[in-house]
Order: sequence, then C-alpha cells, then structure tokens
Amino acid sequence: MDVARRLVIEGASVRVVMTEAACRFITPYTLETVTANPVGSDLFKDPFSHLNLPGDAHLLLIAPATANTINKLNCGIADNLLSNIFLAYSGKTIIAPAMNSRMYENQIVRKSIRNLLKSGIEFVGPVSGSLACGDEGVGRMADITDVVESVISAMTQKDLTGHKIIVTAGPTREYIDSVRFISNRSSGRMGYEIARAAVRRGAEVTLVSGPSTLKPPDRVTYLPVESASEMEDMVLKNLRGSNALIMAAAVSDFSPSSSKGSKIKKSDITSIRLKRTSDILRKAGGLKGRRILIGFAAETGKNLENARKKLKEKNLDMIVLNDISQKDSGFDVDTNIVTIINKEGEATDYPKMKKIDVANVILDSMFTLLPR
Repeated sequence: MDVARRLVIEGASVRVVMTEAACRFITPYTLETVTANPVGSDLFKDPFSHLNLPGDAHLLLIAPATANTINKLNCGIADNLLSNIFLAYSGKTIIAPAMNSRMYENQIVRKSIRNLLKSGIEFVGPVSGSLACGDEGVGRMADITDVVESVISAMTQKDLTGHKIIVTAGPTREYIDSVRFISNRSSGRMGYEIARAAVRRGAEVTLVSGPSTLKPPDRVTYLPVESASEMEDMVLKNLRGSNALIMAAAVSDFSPSSSKGSKIKKSDITSIRLKRTSDILRKAGGLKGRRILIGFAAETGKNLENARKKLKEKNLDMIVLNDISQKDSGFDVDTNIVTIINKEGEATDYPKMKKIDVANVILDSMFTLLPR
C-alpha cells in the first residue's frame, strides 16, 4: 500500500493487481482508495484483463514478491491474473522479493532469481532486518524509498549514459580543536538531488560530500570528507577521469590558522585567527581541459554581477545563482529558486521548484554543453 501511495504522490497512474494470498492481508478496496483505480484480482472476471491491463503500462512492479511467485514467474506458470500479466507484458519489470531468509537462500529460489535476472528482469532488495516471523536475516523487502526510486530510475531517459560526473555537496567543517569547528547551514540536499538525478539519467556519479544526515543515493560512488582541504584533495584526485564537475558544496571560506588535537579551555580562547581556504573550483578551472565546470553562487539577494564575476574568474561554463534570502529557497528546505547564467553571461530565471526538479534543470543545461 505504501509503495502505491508513494508512486501516486510522484505523479504515477497506478493499477494494482492482487493475488488471492495478497487479498488475505489487505482488502482491494483499500488500494482502490489509494490509487483511485479499480484493483484486479480475478483472472476470469474479465477474460481479457491480463492483456488489457498491461497494454498501456510503462512498467510492471511486483512488490512484494514471494518465493512462490518468483518460482512461478521463472517457470512460466500462469495460474492467476498476476502471472498471466507477467507473461503478456513485454516492457520493463522490477521485482522486490520478500520472504523468510531461509526461503530466500534456498537454491531453487536463488536459481529462479538468477534466471529472471538473465532475462532482463530487475530486482530491488531484499535487505537484512527483522522479518515478519520474528527472525533476523536477509529477506525483508527493500525500503519503500528504494523501491520507488528503482521505478523512477527505470522510467527515466538515460541521456547521460557514458558520462562521468563529480558532484560535491554539503558543508565542510574547519576544526578549532577536537570538539569545536567552523561550518555553515548547508544540509547537502541540493548536491544529493543533483547526484540522484544524474544517476537516474544514466551517468556514472561520484558524490564528494561534507558531513550530512542525508542518505547517499543508490549507485553513486560516495566519498565522505570533512574539511575544505579534504574536499579539495578528493575532487582533484577524481577530476582526471570525469566529464563534468558540479560544485554544489558550501565549502567554508575560512579555517582556523591552527587547530588543537584536544579541547581548548574556554577561558583560554580570547580570539580565533582565521585563514582563507583554497578555492577548489578555481583550481579545477585551471585544470579544466574539455570538462564542463558548474558552480553555485549563494547570495542574499539576486546579485547577477557577482555571479557573473565568479563565472569568469573561475573559468566556469555555467553558474547557478541561489538567492538564499527568499522564502523556501536555499538551506534546510526541499525547494529552491535559482537563476542559471551561461558562459556568455545570459541569465535565465526559474520559479520555485523542488530541488530534484532544479537538479534536472541544471543537468538539462549541462547536457547541451557535453560533447556528442
């Protein structure tokens, strides 16, 4: 039910098919209410439902998929509406297994999964955790978020396939002593959404992230760092094999001139001497070659000239101006309001959007610059 609800929230039109066993756990009416569509469960109520239901579907998701269903699908057994639809459907199929760990490890089930994988079926999960029977082990259905993400990714055009993109995200921490540091309000959400969108579109993504509470998107190479110097080292180390660098991180502009390995007594701190941190994007601009470089300019106000100055000085192809003084824009929110400025200095304003949509706008602009 939760998967169906989340897919509806994401804008999908969902038609649910239930097996007889599934109807023992939840009523069809509940899912009809969630999806606003009739639920199919009887193979013989409409003799052509197994052909009509998948006729205009873009994707078939089987979640949760029991050991019984997986083995049936592998053997081509068609004794209910779901298994008939599976045989009649020629599009993308994703299966999310859920069963006891001992059943999942059974060689017959493992063989069925291997065969279905070879035939082009995608699997998401299962994962390790508490099972319905009280056991602990692998067999629990993947998290709802991961199942929904697999659906969205499968339905996204792979226009960035073959491209290697570095995305930076989050703040950095510049330590004063072992417990105190200088940082900023960045949550990393904008960078994480850019990485997520790029992976969905087929790119090979390296996410270099400062400290964040966010879960890294699946299928990215995740490289956690803390300080500006660590982020610089990681970015420059991975720059050589990349096609593009999108610098969405809020790197600290200053760090303490010296740092203690133990806590300094409060009474001993009368002032903190600061030094400038290295400008990572400027250094990357000096090593640019044919790479696409994209920067961000967080401003309190729509300071176009300052953003254009950064664009030119750092040898960028594009800069994203983010007015953090606007409501629902910038740090700690799910939306953003941006202006994208191209290499010629031309600015395009965008309305308030979810950060995942902003990410795709940025990637759309980047796509036009990539070599064909």
